[in-house]
Amino acid sequence: MLQSQRQEQKEKTRKHIIDVALNQFAKDGLTVTRTSDIARAANVSHGTVFAHFPTREILLNTVIEVFGMRLTNRLHELVNENCEMKEVLEAHLTGLSEHERFYTRLVLEGPLLNGSSRNSLIMIQSAISFHIIQVAERGMENHKIRCQPVDLLFNTWVGLVHHYLINGDLFAPGSSVLERYSKQLVEHYLYLIT
Repeated sequence: MLQSQRQEQKEKTRKHIIDVALNQFAKDGLTVTRTSDIARAANVSHGTVFAHFPTREILLNTVIEVFGMRLTNRLHELVNENCEMKEVLEAHLTGLSEHERFYTRLVLEGPLLNGSSRNSLIMIQSAISFHIIQVAERGMENHKIRCQPVDLLFNTWVGLVHHYLINGDLFAPGSSVLERYSKQLVEHYLYLIT
């Protein structure tokens, strides 16, 4: 019983550090946020952070992986087997909006990340592309979407979203880009592909 309570508390602390780290990385940046900043924000000792994550890189990679799992799980929740392209795009933006600042940092700082973290980012994009491409191929078969290479179809969507996110200070100063432009982005993209 005591071991179970200790294990439960340890897992709770680990999850808390991940959640706080996600917010700190979003706020201060993936490449400059220090573990001491995360420990302070989590109200734990610096040693506690290292007890759960032996290196800063392991912590960052874990945070990216957790973010990716949350995003893809959210996409799975919001998208059903028979959904149309509009629904999958809206689900994608809804999932991103829940951690918009963190995702924007990933896009901006992705080229500066270590190999393992970059691979995690690639896996996130692959999971998203799987859903979008699956719906697009069905739409092309049913003549609802113009036939085109699916990689370009996906990259055009992601490029549009990324352009708005990385220029958020121009498009939505001090507020959420996705909250402000999601509907417009989806409508414009659908116009391009149908």
